Amino acid sequence: MTIENLQQNLIEDFSFFEDWTQRYEYMIELSKGLEKMDEQMKNDKNIIKGCQSKVWLHAELNEGKIKFLADSEAIITRGIIAILLTIFNNRTPNEIIESDTNFIEKIGLKEHLSPNRANGLYSMIKQIKFYAIAFSKK
Repeated sequence: MTIENLQQNLIEDFSFFEDWTQRYEYMIELSKGLEKMDEQMKNDKNIIKGCQSKVWLHAELNEGKIKFLADSEAIITRGIIAILLTIFNNRTPNEIIESDTNFIEKIGLKEHLSPNRANGLYSMIKQIKFYAIAFSKK
């Protein structure tokens, strides 16, 4: 399945909910599916700057695809991470680099986050893209 297909599926999933309380509950449910991040990976090297809550993102290239592990102290932020990893995890660097992030606007996430959380969201995307660029040069 392509990144675009995954984004479209996510947009459709969010369209089923009538209000943002239900969407936040869905995000929290998605966060429960995140692969557990080893406590040793929760260090300054993996912390994402610009997020209101502490967010850690680790990436490694395996067989041409980037495997991400991430976590946060805040439950909504974990939900945001889960959304991003649903789209970008186990993808090639070029797939990530070439993808757009307009699905965020289409699900209404940006407009329903506080300014600090929205900045954190874009910091997470920026870090994911930076990893993709770095791994594309290997």
